[in-house]
Amino acid sequence: MSESSRATFKLCAVVPVYNHEEAIGTVVAQLLNHQLPCILVDDGSNARCAAVLDQLATQPKVSLVRREVNGGKGAAVMSGFEEAWRQGYSHVLQIDADGQHDVADVPRFIEHAQGNPGSVINGEPRFDESVPKVRFYGRYLTHVWVWINTLSTAIGDTMCGFRIYPLATVVELTENVNLGKRMDFDTEILVRLSWRGVDVLPLKTAVSYPLDGVSHFDLWRDNVAISAMHARLFVGMLIRLPMLLGRKLLGRKCYS
Repeated sequence: MSESSRATFKLCAVVPVYNHEEAIGTVVAQLLNHQLPCILVDDGSNARCAAVLDQLATQPKVSLVRREVNGGKGAAVMSGFEEAWRQGYSHVLQIDADGQHDVADVPRFIEHAQGNPGSVINGEPRFDESVPKVRFYGRYLTHVWVWINTLSTAIGDTMCGFRIYPLATVVELTENVNLGKRMDFDTEILVRLSWRGVDVLPLKTAVSYPLDGVSHFDLWRDNVAISAMHARLFVGMLIRLPMLLGRKLLGRKCYS
C-alpha cells in the first residue's frame, strides 16, 4: 500500500494477549465504545483464553492474530503492527490486555496523536496504591538508563504499554532492527525511535495493577532481558554519540 493512501489518520488498537481471559473482554468492550477497531494478538494462550479470543473476534471491528507459541509481549505487539499495516492503518494504539490502563483516556491520546501525527504519544503512568513497590521504584533505574542512552530527559517513562505509534515509522524500524521480544520491547523501541529523530510526547494517564490479578512479569528472566537491553543500547549510544551530541547542541534531528 502506498504512503499516499495512508495520509489520512487511521487508527486501530493492538492488544497483546497471554492468558488474560478474565479481563480482555472488558478491555475490548471499552475500546469498541470509543469506535476503535481492535487487533487482538494471541501470544500462545491456553485453551480457555483462546476460546474467549475466538468469541471476541466474531464481533465487527475485532480481528485476531494467533501466535501458536508464546514469544513474549514485544513479539506479540510486532505481530500486531504487521497486521495493522496489512489492513491499511496509519497509527496503532498499544494497550495491555489486563485492564491496568484507563481506557477512558483513549480520546485524549487520539487528540494528541492527530495533532502530532509523526510522534509517539507515550503514556506516563500515575499509579494508585495497587502498584507493587518493587516495580514502582525499580522503574527509576530504567528511567536513568534511558536518559543516558538518549542524552536527554525528554522521555519520562518507557515502561507503560499505553501509547500511540506512527505505524510507517515503526514498521520501518521493526523490519530493520532486531528488537527485544519480551518486556524489554517497550523501552527499546522508544529509545531507538528517539535515536531516529522521532519525538516521544508524554501524556499522563492513570494505571492500576491489574484488573484480573495476572502479571506475566518474570522477576528473573525479564530483569535479565532488560539489563541486557540497556547494555545493548549503551553500546548503540556510544556509536551514535557524535550524532546525538550534534542534535543536542545544534537542535537538529539525526536518523540512524
